Amino acid sequence: QVHLVESGGGLVQAGGSLRLSCAVSGRTFTSYGMGWFRQAPGKEREFVGHIRRSGDKTLYADSVKGRFTISRDNAGNTMYLEMNSLEPEDTALYYCASTSLRYPSDNYYYRPRTYDYWGQGTQVTVSS
Repeated sequence: QVHLVESGGGLVQAGGSLRLSCAVSGRTFTSYGMGWFRQAPGKEREFVGHIRRSGDKTLYADSVKGRFTISRDNAGNTMYLEMNSLEPEDTALYYCASTSLRYPSDNYYYRPRTYDYWGQGTQVTVSS
């Protein structure tokens, strides 16, 4: 069993920054590729980004590319999402998720069903 806990959400003005954290426990952190997703009210869960086990490769949704940065501290069993130049459209509940499988194509990591375990989410609200 893997346990994921997000933190760092809050209310911020447009143009501001936030840093989300995802603390992972239960199994070896480096066994998992990690992802960030978000879900706004009335909308489907949306891919934000993914980071490989080693941290040497990241993927981002086009909507956040250049503004958001994913990193991971494998010694500290934590993943981060640095969010800059926030926009009201970024308002959502942000989730971290883990996957223990390796896939032949990066396209798989954009799909929520690829991930085995999920956190409870942390709310990010961006005011205009």
